[in-house]
Amino acid sequence: REARRIVGALLGPDGSAEQLLEEITFRRADGREISLRQFPLIKALRSGETVRAEEIALQVPDGRSVAVLVNATPIYSQEGDVDSFVVTAQDLTALEDLERLRAGFLAMVSHELRAPLTSIKGSATTLRESLSKLDPAEAVQLIGIIEEQANRMSDLISDLLDVARIETGTLPVVPAPSVASSLVDEARQAFLSGGGRGNISIDLPPDLPWVMADRRRIVQVITNLLQNAAEYSHESAPIQISATVEVPHVAISVTDQDRRVSAEFLPHLFRKFSRPEGESVNREMEGTGLGLAICKGVVEAHGGRIWAESDGPGLGTRFTFTLPAVDPAESGSATGRANHYSRRGSTGDDRTRILVVDGDPQTLRYVQQTLSEAGYAPTVTGDPEEVARLMEEVKPHLVLLDLMLPETDGIELMKDILSTSQVPVISLSAYGRDEVIAQAFRSGAMDYMVKPFSPTELVARTRAALNGPSYRQSEPAEPFILGDLSIDYGQRLVSVSGRRIRLTATEHNLLVELSLEPGRVLSHGQLVRRAWGPGRPVGPAAVRTMVKRLRGKLGDDAQRPTYIFSESRVGYRLGTTGSPLSTPE
Repeated sequence: REARRIVGALLGPDGSAEQLLEEITFRRADGREISLRQFPLIKALRSGETVRAEEIALQVPDGRSVAVLVNATPIYSQEGDVDSFVVTAQDLTALEDLERLRAGFLAMVSHELRAPLTSIKGSATTLRESLSKLDPAEAVQLIGIIEEQANRMSDLISDLLDVARIETGTLPVVPAPSVASSLVDEARQAFLSGGGRGNISIDLPPDLPWVMADRRRIVQVITNLLQNAAEYSHESAPIQISATVEVPHVAISVTDQDRRVSAEFLPHLFRKFSRPEGESVNREMEGTGLGLAICKGVVEAHGGRIWAESDGPGLGTRFTFTLPAVDPAESGSATGRANHYSRRGSTGDDRTRILVVDGDPQTLRYVQQTLSEAGYAPTVTGDPEEVARLMEEVKPHLVLLDLMLPETDGIELMKDILSTSQVPVISLSAYGRDEVIAQAFRSGAMDYMVKPFSPTELVARTRAALNGPSYRQSEPAEPFILGDLSIDYGQRLVSVSGRRIRLTATEHNLLVELSLEPGRVLSHGQLVRRAWGPGRPVGPAAVRTMVKRLRGKLGDDAQRPTYIFSESRVGYRLGTTGSPLSTPE
């Protein structure tokens, strides 16, 4: 029966096995071809020939062929004659198909790597050969191209590493109790920040239980499903994210309305090295083709399952995966532990006011609930136009500000806040790139949180910002005066010749630290720890930049300073009456 299956593809519509034996030709690995009629089979077997893993092609005159892997071993009698033969033939069709897929995959990877490398090399060559002639804007554009293409290569390598880890069973997954709605929200924001379209609707029940999930990995799964839906549906077609409770799991679904993949192909969508037949609708969003295979590996590593459903071509496709739901008692204890940890080091003031500005209602609800349970008094808004009014009415002790607000530049809004208030600001964003983080810090942010973040991290960073240098209890009661410079510690006011100077929270912290020990040189490291906080990724260059800005606002000349003096390669000190000049910068 297995032999008939192997050669079944070689039989003609009206052919028989007997006719096939008359027509079939064998091609051995050395290239020799011989028909069964011409092959002295009995003589060859009796000669005792041993065959080891030889690939033989069975072919008929019209060109159709099947490859088999043959092993043949003679069995000898006690007299030394060949008594019988053991022959095995393995159908190589499946292996050949896999080999073709791998070859296609390697060709795709080569193309995906070659394209960004070409852009990087071209941009770098242009910069090197024409740097002195380039307009600054053109140079910035070329650097942006290099950066973007390097990120593209990094994403591809990450996908390849994930596939390898899934294959070997070493994919790192650390599930923890998580809010399902926040996972969906972080994935949506990551998708939008990566250039995805905005027509995404979210339909989640309000009583959705917590799930056991590795936040980063599950956000990766939902993001991959969104990218997959966008790639194979038209730009105007909506994408919906929904969830249902299927005890003991929570099922999360991503549905598009006009996917162009046939239902027959659905079982093969999650195979490695496999892509749906036909062209994607949105060619610019094509990736490695590994996204769904990675989704399957991640979900199964969580103890869930993933599948696809469709009513037919053009009628939409729904991808659904499950995660274990957290038992209510376990969820409550996990939340209680986080709250207990956060309260131990809190300021003790249950009326500490925090303004939260975020354009997504799900994030606002999540942050508001977490901060309220931690004993703070959050005020939330999704409208950037309300920020100025709320700053005046609420007078918050801390601002949590999303950098991705609708039709508003979050960096500019943060600058507006800091220009009228000394309140510390923590930036929130789905962007985790170094240049965005650096821009936020340069603009005056005290801290930066990359979405998604856990309740424990949110409360811990909030507590650190409120208990940081901007809320020091050991500051003198009397103002500091140096010439025309006056620092009122209690009111957090800085003035020069009676004119109030608007400083950011970090600028104010830096000036206060210098004023607490006038005449003493504070090193760059000391200023970072005291003004920015311990463990912050800030170096001497950031300190020099901050001092330069501070001097500009105070009207201090770096060449002949009156207030802030520099000590070369060491740090800075605040002057005293009759302070000598330091080494100019």
